[in-house]
Amino acid sequence: MIPSSFPDRAEIARLTASMLLEIEAVHFNATDPFTLASGLPSPTYIDCRKLISYPRIRSTLMDFLAVTVMRDAGFEAFDNIAGGETAGIPFAALMAERLALPMTYVRKKPKGYGRNARIEGMMTPGERVLLVEDLTTDGGSKLSFVDAIRETGASCAHTAVIFYYGIFPETIETLKAHGVTLHHLCTWWDVLEVARAGDTFDRETLKEVESFLRAPRAWQEARKK
Repeated sequence: MIPSSFPDRAEIARLTASMLLEIEAVHFNATDPFTLASGLPSPTYIDCRKLISYPRIRSTLMDFLAVTVMRDAGFEAFDNIAGGETAGIPFAALMAERLALPMTYVRKKPKGYGRNARIEGMMTPGERVLLVEDLTTDGGSKLSFVDAIRETGASCAHTAVIFYYGIFPETIETLKAHGVTLHHLCTWWDVLEVARAGDTFDRETLKEVESFLRAPRAWQEARKK
Protein backbone atom coordinates (compact mmCIF):
# COMPACT_ATOMS: atom_id res chain seq x y z
CA MET A 1 0.00 0.00 0.00
CA ILE A 2 1.29 3.46 -0.90
CA PRO A 3 1.31 5.70 2.21
CA SER A 4 -0.06 9.20 1.81
CA SER A 5 -0.80 10.66 5.27
CA PHE A 6 1.65 10.72 8.17
CA PRO A 7 2.97 12.99 10.96
CA ASP A 8 4.82 16.20 10.21
CA ARG A 9 8.58 16.26 9.72
CA ALA A 10 9.43 17.06 13.37
CA GLU A 11 7.31 14.22 14.73
CA ILE A 12 8.73 11.77 12.18
CA ALA A 13 12.24 12.76 13.31
CA ARG A 14 11.35 12.29 16.98
CA LEU A 15 9.69 8.91 16.43
CA THR A 16 12.54 7.68 14.23
CA ALA A 17 15.11 8.64 16.86
CA SER A 18 13.03 6.94 19.55
CA MET A 19 12.82 3.71 17.55
CA LEU A 20 16.57 3.68 16.87
CA LEU A 21 17.21 4.07 20.59
CA GLU A 22 14.62 1.44 21.49
CA ILE A 23 16.36 -1.29 19.48
CA GLU A 24 19.80 -0.15 20.68
CA ALA A 25 20.95 0.82 17.21
CA VAL A 26 22.50 3.92 18.82
CA HIS A 27 25.80 3.62 20.67
CA PHE A 28 27.52 6.39 22.65
CA ASN A 29 30.96 5.91 24.21
CA ALA A 30 33.08 8.94 24.99
CA THR A 31 35.63 7.04 27.11
CA ASP A 32 36.60 4.51 24.45
CA PRO A 33 35.52 6.06 21.11
CA PHE A 34 34.53 4.00 18.11
CA THR A 35 36.73 3.94 15.01
CA LEU A 36 34.84 4.93 11.86
CA ALA A 37 35.51 3.58 8.37
CA SER A 38 37.60 6.71 7.78
CA GLY A 39 39.90 5.62 10.61
CA LEU A 40 38.85 8.63 12.71
CA PRO A 41 37.44 8.34 16.26
CA SER A 42 33.84 9.08 17.20
CA PRO A 43 31.86 8.88 20.46
CA THR A 44 28.81 7.95 18.40
CA TYR A 45 27.96 4.95 16.27
CA ILE A 46 24.70 3.90 14.66
CA ASP A 47 23.78 0.51 13.24
CA CYS A 48 20.75 0.92 10.96
CA ARG A 49 21.16 -2.68 9.75
CA LYS A 50 19.49 -3.81 12.97
CA LEU A 51 16.23 -2.36 11.70
CA ILE A 52 15.62 -5.27 9.32
CA SER A 53 15.13 -7.57 12.34
CA TYR A 54 12.26 -5.51 13.79
CA PRO A 55 9.20 -5.83 11.51
CA ARG A 56 6.96 -3.23 13.16
CA ILE A 57 9.70 -0.61 13.34
CA ARG A 58 11.09 -1.23 9.86
CA SER A 59 7.56 -1.06 8.41
CA THR A 60 6.83 2.24 10.14
CA LEU A 61 10.13 3.78 9.09
CA MET A 62 9.69 2.72 5.48
CA ASP A 63 6.25 4.31 5.50
CA PHE A 64 7.84 7.46 6.91
CA LEU A 65 10.58 7.42 4.25
CA ALA A 66 8.12 6.83 1.42
CA VAL A 67 5.85 9.69 2.44
CA THR A 68 8.84 12.00 3.06
CA VAL A 69 10.13 11.37 -0.47
CA MET A 70 6.69 11.83 -2.02
CA ARG A 71 6.04 15.05 -0.09
CA ASP A 72 9.44 16.52 -1.01
CA ALA A 73 10.10 15.16 -4.52
CA GLY A 74 6.63 14.38 -5.86
CA PHE A 75 4.21 11.49 -5.99
CA GLU A 76 5.14 10.54 -9.57
CA ALA A 77 8.81 11.53 -9.42
CA PHE A 78 10.45 8.11 -9.87
CA ASP A 79 10.46 5.08 -12.14
CA ASN A 80 12.96 2.89 -10.31
CA ILE A 81 14.25 2.42 -6.74
CA ALA A 82 17.95 1.51 -6.41
CA GLY A 83 19.66 0.27 -3.27
CA GLY A 84 23.34 0.82 -2.58
CA GLU A 85 25.36 -2.31 -1.76
CA THR A 86 24.97 -3.64 0.85
CA ALA A 87 23.06 -1.85 3.59
CA GLY A 88 20.74 -0.04 1.19
CA ILE A 89 19.45 -3.18 -0.54
CA PRO A 90 16.75 -4.30 1.95
CA PHE A 91 15.48 -0.75 2.41
CA ALA A 92 15.31 -0.20 -1.35
CA ALA A 93 13.28 -3.40 -1.69
CA LEU A 94 10.85 -2.24 1.01
CA MET A 95 10.56 1.21 -0.57
CA ALA A 96 9.99 -0.25 -4.04
CA GLU A 97 7.18 -2.38 -2.63
CA ARG A 98 5.51 0.63 -1.03
CA LEU A 99 5.83 2.84 -4.10
CA ALA A 100 4.89 0.01 -6.50
CA LEU A 101 8.07 0.51 -8.53
CA PRO A 102 10.81 -1.73 -9.96
CA MET A 103 13.81 -2.30 -7.70
CA THR A 104 17.49 -2.54 -8.61
CA TYR A 105 20.72 -2.38 -6.69
CA VAL A 106 24.14 -0.86 -7.30
CA ARG A 107 27.40 -2.65 -6.53
CA LYS A 108 30.28 -0.75 -4.95
CA LYS A 109 32.44 -1.97 -7.82
CA PRO A 110 32.05 -4.33 -10.81
CA LYS A 111 31.88 -7.94 -9.63
CA GLY A 112 34.82 -8.93 -11.85
CA TYR A 113 33.24 -11.78 -13.81
CA GLY A 114 30.22 -12.56 -15.99
CA ARG A 115 28.72 -9.29 -17.21
CA ASN A 116 31.02 -7.36 -14.85
CA ALA A 117 27.97 -5.28 -13.96
CA ARG A 118 27.51 -2.70 -11.24
CA ILE A 119 23.75 -2.48 -11.70
CA GLU A 120 21.73 -5.59 -10.86
CA GLY A 121 18.15 -5.77 -12.04
CA MET A 122 16.53 -3.86 -14.89
CA MET A 123 17.43 -0.19 -15.30
CA THR A 124 16.83 1.54 -18.63
CA PRO A 125 17.88 4.88 -20.19
CA GLY A 126 15.60 7.75 -19.25
CA GLU A 127 14.35 6.25 -15.99
CA ARG A 128 14.27 8.53 -12.95
CA VAL A 129 15.97 6.63 -10.16
CA LEU A 130 15.78 7.13 -6.40
CA LEU A 131 18.91 5.90 -4.61
CA VAL A 132 18.09 4.43 -1.18
CA GLU A 133 20.63 3.80 1.58
CA ASP A 134 20.52 3.30 5.33
CA LEU A 135 22.48 6.44 6.25
CA THR A 136 24.84 9.15 5.09
CA THR A 137 27.67 10.91 6.87
CA ASP A 138 29.34 13.42 4.53
CA GLY A 139 27.58 12.29 1.35
CA GLY A 140 30.74 11.19 -0.43
CA SER A 141 29.93 7.48 -0.71
CA LYS A 142 26.69 8.26 -2.53
CA LEU A 143 28.44 9.85 -5.50
CA SER A 144 29.90 6.61 -6.87
CA PHE A 145 26.47 4.96 -6.76
CA VAL A 146 24.88 7.97 -8.47
CA ASP A 147 27.52 7.93 -11.22
CA ALA A 148 26.97 4.20 -11.84
CA ILE A 149 23.24 4.82 -12.21
CA ARG A 150 23.80 7.71 -14.61
CA GLU A 151 26.15 5.63 -16.74
CA THR A 152 23.14 3.49 -17.73
CA GLY A 153 21.46 6.56 -19.24
CA ALA A 154 19.07 6.83 -16.31
CA SER A 155 18.92 9.94 -14.12
CA CYS A 156 19.47 10.10 -10.37
CA ALA A 157 18.73 13.41 -8.70
CA HIS A 158 17.54 12.18 -5.30
CA THR A 159 18.80 9.92 -2.51
CA ALA A 160 16.82 8.87 0.56
CA VAL A 161 18.23 7.62 3.86
CA ILE A 162 16.84 6.77 7.26
CA PHE A 163 19.63 8.51 9.13
CA TYR A 164 21.68 11.58 8.23
CA TYR A 165 24.52 12.62 10.56
CA GLY A 166 23.57 16.29 10.20
CA ILE A 167 26.90 17.54 11.59
CA PHE A 168 29.10 18.01 8.54
CA PRO A 169 28.10 21.27 6.81
CA GLU A 170 29.62 20.24 3.49
CA THR A 171 27.30 17.23 3.03
CA ILE A 172 24.36 18.99 1.41
CA GLU A 173 26.65 21.09 -0.79
CA THR A 174 28.65 18.02 -1.87
CA LEU A 175 25.47 16.31 -3.01
CA LYS A 176 24.00 19.49 -4.50
CA ALA A 177 27.14 20.05 -6.57
CA HIS A 178 26.59 16.56 -7.98
CA GLY A 179 22.94 17.35 -8.75
CA VAL A 180 21.53 15.27 -5.90
CA THR A 181 18.96 16.17 -3.23
CA LEU A 182 19.04 14.36 0.12
CA HIS A 183 15.90 13.16 1.94
CA HIS A 184 16.19 11.80 5.48
CA LEU A 185 14.17 10.98 8.59
CA CYS A 186 16.38 12.05 11.50
CA THR A 187 19.86 13.23 12.54
CA TRP A 188 22.19 12.93 15.52
CA TRP A 189 20.58 16.08 16.94
CA ASP A 190 17.19 14.37 17.00
CA VAL A 191 18.70 11.29 18.66
CA LEU A 192 20.48 13.43 21.27
CA GLU A 193 17.26 15.25 22.13
CA VAL A 194 15.32 12.00 22.63
CA ALA A 195 18.24 10.41 24.52
CA ARG A 196 18.26 13.31 26.97
CA ALA A 197 14.60 12.70 27.71
CA GLY A 198 15.35 9.08 28.64
CA ASP A 199 17.71 7.37 31.07
CA THR A 200 19.79 5.15 28.78
CA PHE A 201 22.90 7.34 28.87
CA ASP A 202 24.46 9.34 31.70
CA ARG A 203 24.73 13.12 31.63
CA GLU A 204 28.50 13.24 31.10
CA THR A 205 28.31 10.92 28.08
CA LEU A 206 25.60 13.05 26.50
CA LYS A 207 27.61 16.20 27.21
CA GLU A 208 30.63 14.72 25.40
CA VAL A 209 28.44 13.60 22.49
CA GLU A 210 27.12 17.14 22.13
CA SER A 211 30.69 18.44 22.15
CA PHE A 212 31.46 16.13 19.24
CA LEU A 213 28.31 17.07 17.33
CA ARG A 214 29.08 20.78 17.61
CA ALA A 215 32.66 20.45 16.33
CA PRO A 216 33.23 16.94 14.95
CA ARG A 217 36.45 17.63 13.05
CA ALA A 218 38.09 19.34 16.02
CA TRP A 219 36.93 16.56 18.38
CA GLN A 220 38.40 13.91 16.09
CA GLU A 221 41.65 15.76 15.54
CA ALA A 222 42.20 16.12 19.28
CA ARG A 223 41.76 12.36 19.81
CA LYS A 224 43.35 11.01 16.65
CA LYS A 225 45.89 8.26 17.33
